[in-house]
Amino acid sequence: MAAGPGATTGARRAAGAGEQEGEHVKPFTPEKAKEIIMSLQQPVIFCNMVFDWPARHWTAKHLSEVLRGKQIRFRMGLKSTDTVPQFETTCSYVEATVEEFLTWNCDHSSISGPFRDYDHSKFWAYADYKYFVSLFEDKTDVFQDVIWSDFGFPGRNGRESTLWIGSLGAHTPCHLDSYGCNLVFQVQGRKRWHLFPPEDTPFLYPTRIPYEESSVFSKVSVVNPDLKRFPQFQKARRHMVTLSPGQVLFVPRHWWHYVESIDPVTVSINSWIELEEDHQARVEEAITRMLVCALKSAEDPHNSRAWLNPTEVEETSHEVNCRYLNGAVSAFFDHYRTSKAVEIQALSTNREYMKKEELNVHSLMQVEQTGSQNLTLGTVKQEAASPFGPDLVPVVPSSEEPPSEREGIFEKESKDFVGKDGEHFGKLHCTKRQRMMSKSENATVEQIASNHTTAPSQTFISTDDLLDCLVNPQVTKIVAQLLIQGRSL
Repeated sequence: MAAGPGATTGARRAAGAGEQEGEHVKPFTPEKAKEIIMSLQQPVIFCNMVFDWPARHWTAKHLSEVLRGKQIRFRMGLKSTDTVPQFETTCSYVEATVEEFLTWNCDHSSISGPFRDYDHSKFWAYADYKYFVSLFEDKTDVFQDVIWSDFGFPGRNGRESTLWIGSLGAHTPCHLDSYGCNLVFQVQGRKRWHLFPPEDTPFLYPTRIPYEESSVFSKVSVVNPDLKRFPQFQKARRHMVTLSPGQVLFVPRHWWHYVESIDPVTVSINSWIELEEDHQARVEEAITRMLVCALKSAEDPHNSRAWLNPTEVEETSHEVNCRYLNGAVSAFFDHYRTSKAVEIQALSTNREYMKKEELNVHSLMQVEQTGSQNLTLGTVKQEAASPFGPDLVPVVPSSEEPPSEREGIFEKESKDFVGKDGEHFGKLHCTKRQRMMSKSENATVEQIASNHTTAPSQTFISTDDLLDCLVNPQVTKIVAQLLIQGRSL
């Protein structure tokens, strides 16, 4: 049996404690990397930051040896592209070892084993959301092979990470994560990411069915959209990038993403980084859980699997959900009572965040449209040079975006981009928040209405239709604020 991934950790530490290995020097110090992560509101790719991580050798073949005999769950989906997203509730599941997965993936004529019922030419397999603490419960030394401290998060390693192993075509439906921001390390193969900014949420037709805590799904199949049913999607700004081995993608808070494997075997490792805004987000998620469970349980008490995502263990009772909501609100106040810096500002946290959220660093193409000839962002302070370069690549809007579709929806102007710590990064395109909010609210109404434009009956409103309104992200945000304000008076 091959040595575990953790066997190389000691050598790595001795080679320079993460700063260098041989002649290689990392382009960013941990402090600078964290400053970038906590300031930018645009996805970027970090290059040359993980060349000395032991986890860079974690190919599927290597993992099959480390996890020999351990069964994990693979999600099975169809390779055919439909206009309806392949949600996890519609997929099949197989319990198998990584070795059995590789055998099926390589020997396409295999007629035995756990994958025998799935024609490789028609199906993909995805072992997704595999938490290290469960996967390597008897090999905890491997946690040290993932070194997020290089990005400015001391002590963060595999214990706070998730593993993803997939075949060609494996993908996650388009969604946004309610909590934190995301760092994704590509180990083997390539993945194509389709990303959309938070302010485009109304154009993505958000839904909480299937229900999963912390995930807001899109009704749109973003790779093959039904524009008759979802016409507003044409206004969404797609940012597309291919993530290759050795690269780390930073996904800011609330950016929508659809991720697909474009090589025969892919392996990725990610970690969600907690943020200040998560405290209110937990209240919003508790509200969503209570409403979804109450209405869907009343509709069909015996078929929770139809609307509950497989990642959710079970439907929770109303009593449990009430305790969950009260706990989230109490935790919100406990946090701000102990935080000297934001005692009075607690109730305006979301408003301030929404202003910051709008400071999206847009593409080089957009910068060029206003006369800028390079990526230098330090035009206000000469010493504040652009962080972008060969080792930090911004993810820009796809060229397939219709340039005229967004006119009249978001008013754009050239402004100085100010990071979360007040540092000027230079002149970039920002939208006026107040105008964007009013237009976005109108777009939300249009989005909800257009869901039914092709329905046989204009009068029938389903439970899911009602939930799309009640637990729309904009609505739960307002409800959470009202709950918090009511308890603070």
